[in-house]
Amino acid sequence: MRFSIWPSVGQPWHEVVDTVRHAEATGWDRAYLADHFMANSADRAEAAAPLLEATAALSALAALTERIVLAPLVLGMTYRHPAVVANWAATVDHVSNGRLVLGLGAGWQVNEHEQYGIELPPPGPLVSRFHEGLRVIEGLLTREGTTVLGDYYRVTDALCEPKPVQSRVPLLVGCTGERMLGIIARHADEWNMWGLPDRVAERSAVLDRQCEKADRDPATVQRSCQAVWFVGDDGDTARAEAVASPARAAIGGTPEDLVEMVEAWQAVGVDEIIVPDFTLGTGARKRELMDAIIEVTAATTRG
Repeated sequence: MRFSIWPSVGQPWHEVVDTVRHAEATGWDRAYLADHFMANSADRAEAAAPLLEATAALSALAALTERIVLAPLVLGMTYRHPAVVANWAATVDHVSNGRLVLGLGAGWQVNEHEQYGIELPPPGPLVSRFHEGLRVIEGLLTREGTTVLGDYYRVTDALCEPKPVQSRVPLLVGCTGERMLGIIARHADEWNMWGLPDRVAERSAVLDRQCEKADRDPATVQRSCQAVWFVGDDGDTARAEAVASPARAAIGGTPEDLVEMVEAWQAVGVDEIIVPDFTLGTGARKRELMDAIIEVTAATTRG
């Protein structure tokens, strides 16, 4: 089972670098960065909290690290043209010497679309657009020339050179909807969602059915999930913080307490746990909690 860190892009750059370098040095598998331009809030003051831009930050981290795998979680198709994404991905795969996972999503956050004048279609067209964009990216990264003449993207015998270092850059798609899970079954290598074990199991079963429809072995799709972690010496306090959290999924307890939750994820087929650093503090305190997660929680569930 993989354990990966998700540093907030709302913290200073040196803190992002320190977090990823510490993760690399202490046995974490991957580092993810979110792709948003502002906080998801209707309150303008809250939305104005600084956020570093994901593709620039990942490119820099590729040059500043040697082992850890890097990925966006996830790039929004609505505001990133797929041909541009493919060229960026190929370049970062070279900079990192083959350590990129390309995380992609359909796009969803309303305020950044409204402020930047970028169309956010209703769910049906949004998924159709994503599917077309994914076909463009997949073609450009793997074929000599790519043609997709769709309703949203039109590329004609298009080039993307050099090709990545990896023979195939893994494509990760973040989603929960049935149509999106069907797209994963046909095109992607990995699937990601927020969720506790019961919810992940329910959606994972849908993905299995979509794989069967696509004549694909469900075991060939890697599965990852994330929740906000509240970790402390006082397990009761940490659990209460998790219950009170507005996050889409949250867990809390001592590092030893959290082994049971990780084992529950593992039991429903999760291959990778992604830990946001949002609640782990800063500096030495964050490094201490990261070490506890790897040395205690992860150690019991890694093969």
